[in-house]
Amino acid sequence: MRFYAQHPALRTRQVAADLGMLLWTVLWVLVARVVHGAVLVLAEPGRAVEDLGRSVAGSMDSAASAAEDVPVVGDELAAPFEGLSGAAGSVRGAGQSAQDAVDTLALVLAVVLVVLPVGWLLLRWLPGRLRYAQEAGAARRMLTGVPDVELLAARAVATAPLPRLAALPAGTGAAWRAGDPAATRALAELELGRLGLRLPAGSGATATEAF
Repeated sequence: MRFYAQHPALRTRQVAADLGMLLWTVLWVLVARVVHGAVLVLAEPGRAVEDLGRSVAGSMDSAASAAEDVPVVGDELAAPFEGLSGAAGSVRGAGQSAQDAVDTLALVLAVVLVVLPVGWLLLRWLPGRLRYAQEAGAARRMLTGVPDVELLAARAVATAPLPRLAALPAGTGAAWRAGDPAATRALAELELGRLGLRLPAGSGATATEAF
């Protein structure tokens, strides 16, 4: 397949469109990274709660261990501390859950910020680029060896916009029907011009020379 035209003006527009698509993608990836980092800041309170729960749980565990060493009533003295340690563990879990929720939110927002705008433009840009590549590749195959100008001319007669057909010299259609080589070549060049391609310069030219 051929992705770029030979004609400088059309090739410039194609390159500009491709670069625009690339820059658009990079822009939204950068925006998504900034938003992802900004949302992750919201996880700081959850991290602080988790650290507090871990610290309290550690202190209560130490206190419970010390209380258990007291003769006779050690188990009774340790029970409240063990309860507080369990409560602190719940607080730590809540802090971790808050962080997980923020992480998920940051990831989802980042993905949405990339997929939606980039996907929207991709759906508008990609079909046209693929269609051009397929048509230009087919035209190139038709120009391989002996150019099939008759088929290209027929294609131009069937599909070229009327203003472009009207711009051809008067009598081009009749001359083409009569098999005039100049008229056939003019119509073939009209079709190739739509794709930004060129017909081989001489009757002995090949597509390799033209491309």
